[in-house]
Amino acid sequence: MAIQSGDTVSLEYIGRIPDGDIFDTSREAVATEAGIAADQPDREFVPLTVEVGAGQIIPGLEDALLDMELGDTDTVTIPPEEAYGEETDEQIIEHERDEFEDMLQGEAPEEGMQVQTQQGQLGTLVHVDDETVRVDFNHELAGETLEFEVEIVDVQ
Repeated sequence: MAIQSGDTVSLEYIGRIPDGDIFDTSREAVATEAGIAADQPDREFVPLTVEVGAGQIIPGLEDALLDMELGDTDTVTIPPEEAYGEETDEQIIEHERDEFEDMLQGEAPEEGMQVQTQQGQLGTLVHVDDETVRVDFNHELAGETLEFEVEIVDVQ
């Protein structure tokens, strides 16, 4: 029986960008080989469980699950607009350096530094000079076509 909106689905997955690099996976052996496990030592690599239709995963992957059944495996290609969107200049916010340092409670801003807003949005400092700081809030996978190898391991 095909997966429907409202079903709770558990899946094993491997996520890649077009150059073949793995950016995420539920499989521990794959994570270890790709170096992801070392970057996330406290993470438990287990199947991802989501409620289909609840917006818990990117839209393109959620839509792909609707055509699958328990035990199915598939490779799904998801364009940026159905993943994390395109990179936009609107997601790059400029602050006065003094004001930004106050937000960092005196810590010196440096290019490449990661910051998080009070709402939980992550950003990367992409420009720092004596007067201004620019923070890029585009998702790190914005603009990327993503490929997921998916295996459905449970449907409820």
